[in-house]
Amino acid sequence: MAIAGGNIRLDSTEGMDKITQTEKVTSPYFSNGTSTLAAASVVSTSLNATNKSYFQGISNSGTPTVEEFNVAFGSTNGYGVSLEANTKSETEAIYKQYAGLLLAPTEVTGGFNISKQGSHAAALSAKDEEIYIMSSRRSNMKDRINKGTWTVTFSGSAADLSGVVLKLTDDSSTTSPTATPVGDRYNIVSGAAGTAHNAATSQSFGFFYPDMGIMVYSATELSASIPGGDAIAPGATIFNSGSQKGFGFLKNTTVDSNPALRLVNCLLGAPAALTFRDEEDQVSAQYFCRVRSGQMNFSNNPTFISGSLNELRQSTMKGNPNTFISQVHLYNGAGEMVAVGNLSTPLKKNFTSEATIKVKLTY
Repeated sequence: MAIAGGNIRLDSTEGMDKITQTEKVTSPYFSNGTSTLAAASVVSTSLNATNKSYFQGISNSGTPTVEEFNVAFGSTNGYGVSLEANTKSETEAIYKQYAGLLLAPTEVTGGFNISKQGSHAAALSAKDEEIYIMSSRRSNMKDRINKGTWTVTFSGSAADLSGVVLKLTDDSSTTSPTATPVGDRYNIVSGAAGTAHNAATSQSFGFFYPDMGIMVYSATELSASIPGGDAIAPGATIFNSGSQKGFGFLKNTTVDSNPALRLVNCLLGAPAALTFRDEEDQVSAQYFCRVRSGQMNFSNNPTFISGSLNELRQSTMKGNPNTFISQVHLYNGAGEMVAVGNLSTPLKKNFTSEATIKVKLTY
């Protein structure tokens, strides 16, 4: 017969009857369960005209309505859009939005200093006035983007620079992170899967914020590697047109040149690809349910007794009876059951034995 149960109070103080562990678990980032979105599957997400003024979406051709990443272009000069009189540029708003979000309060007005870190001849001596941004989809990235494993491969078209390929990753394997208001920050450098080809002190392409799932690229550094045509007619900046794959942008505020779309275009054509994994903290709490020799040796199941004197029905239950533990229920301080654990086989218990049952909860 089933044992109706008994109560044993646990000491949930960490290190007593409870031990908590946190493990980092990674999995493929993209919504179709894969780690790589190849150029052949990249499509631009369909957005309304208002949204396109601020960002573009990157989707998988198999699920074109699901945005895997959003990309945007920010400019302190307001480049990339057609301004009406006495109005602010959307690209200026984008720059200030990400500066306010990612930079420390004392750094916001100074802007992003990405290219300035490099020592090469074309490195800027002041802040990056134009930036490209890639933002992860929250449900895809889980707790954060897995650092040291991702690769973004951009490619230039034959019309601009035939065969030009730029592979970027973070420098977490060789460099300690920089603390920011939104968590750790790493540099984006040339390389793949966390292996840097050059240090950020030589050439820095951007900042990577794994906890936010955001990559901020220096438009100066990207356009120096894959320039395209910065003076190309606005109408030629059309997704998948094949005529414009470069990061050069129109440096004026008289036409809507869709600079964010240029980043999407540079993901078209092999070997361009996005390779990412997500990361989440999996917490496991292990409870040690210790059953002493004098505990759980009888049952409070009413079928075990009879008569007005509550005498035991079975003579074997007298003296040193044998009971069997088959389940463990955990309750919170309010007396609410929060977990049930089933033993693989019933555990024999009597006055001459003790037992420790470990219950592991993962969440």
